[in-house]
Amino acid sequence: MIKSLSIVVSAVVLGGCASVVNDTTHPIKVETKTQAGNMVAGADCHLTNDYGTFNVKSGDTTQVRRSGKDLDIVCKDPANPEATARAVSRANGGMWGNIILGGGVGAIIDHNKGTAYTYPTWVQLVFGQSLVFDRSNEKEGQPVVGAQAAPAAEATAAK
Repeated sequence: MIKSLSIVVSAVVLGGCASVVNDTTHPIKVETKTQAGNMVAGADCHLTNDYGTFNVKSGDTTQVRRSGKDLDIVCKDPANPEATARAVSRANGGMWGNIILGGGVGAIIDHNKGTAYTYPTWVQLVFGQSLVFDRSNEKEGQPVVGAQAAPAAEATAAK
């Protein structure tokens, strides 16, 4: 009986670990540059996931709602072709802590709230390109290096 009660109390205390550690929003700095590598500030950027669309001018940082879904980014500037990107959502340490220590209850809570996930914190889109940014490539104090997105036909064939 005492062992069962200890397990239940532990699950309740540890449940939602990422919710305690992480807010439901996450900061992301969005920059844009030309294909020649020149920075372009002030482009209109729209970041979209299943929680909505978040607007920011390139060169600035905005708060986006955390989610298990990837974040689509589109930046427009009248002097340049459109820049598009996808920021990959990755489970953060709080999610793994829930699974290891708290069991499924905390993991379910954090998954549903989005607090178990994190996007890259600094991305640089390139006008005329479609890039993918994965925070697993993130180095402190530097923007995440974007990889060329696979063309739609290749992505479909790869599945």
